[in-house]
Amino acid sequence: MSPYSIEYYRKSADYILERIGGKPETALVLGSSLGSLAEDIQNPVEVDYRDIPNFLVSTVESHAGKFVFGTLEGKYVACMSGRFHYYEGYAFEELAAPMRVLKLLGVKRTILTNAAGAVNESYRVGDIMIIRDHIKFASGSPMRGSNIPEFGPRFFDVTGMYSPALRAIAQDQANKLGLKDRVHEGVYFYFGGPQFETPAEIRAAKILGGDVVGMSTVTEALTATHCGMDILGLSLITNMAAGISPVKLSGDEVSIAAQEASGRLKALTGAILRAL
Repeated sequence: MSPYSIEYYRKSADYILERIGGKPETALVLGSSLGSLAEDIQNPVEVDYRDIPNFLVSTVESHAGKFVFGTLEGKYVACMSGRFHYYEGYAFEELAAPMRVLKLLGVKRTILTNAAGAVNESYRVGDIMIIRDHIKFASGSPMRGSNIPEFGPRFFDVTGMYSPALRAIAQDQANKLGLKDRVHEGVYFYFGGPQFETPAEIRAAKILGGDVVGMSTVTEALTATHCGMDILGLSLITNMAAGISPVKLSGDEVSIAAQEASGRLKALTGAILRAL
């Protein structure tokens, strides 16, 4: 029998609600080396993932591994400084926890960010891609197992899971910031990792319509959609994918590029929050 139930997740949510000053309507999920955005949150309340009952623990070194609650651009937000991945050893079903807990905290919309490799050769390192759709061929789903109807139906539509309205806001704000040539809209292709993709896999992803590749975001987007949240996905291009550039891929390269270009993503995310 699955251990997951509405009561299972409420233990996590109740622990957090006892420690914060309100119910956030917007959540931010910060990807690899993008945690500096959390430093701008005013009157922050930090909750370490390790302290939350029935929650997960981040094992990625570049992820802080905590929630930060507070005010950002005039909005009370829940910020996940660090996320969880299939390659860390978690089952897809376990990866449903963050979005389900955020739903119980009152979150209505989530902005998902990630570091990604570019398949589309017109993209440059430091560009941002607004996720229009994704491709996931890896088996498994965060909704596998007994359905919890309080979160959503057994079978659910994902046609417009990356909100057209939020995407339009993101593009409008990018244009106002003078980032028209550095912000694109495209398709995120999910790979499980932790190894980077082979050149042959990248060629396949390109043929199938992928513009960037990454190892996160999709399980969160699926779970959030099941929970009825609006989703915006933003990919920061930190490298060209395998076989496109002769440069050998490494985690250090991704971290350095993310840190150098994070200011652009921070500016866009702030502008989007102000426009909500």
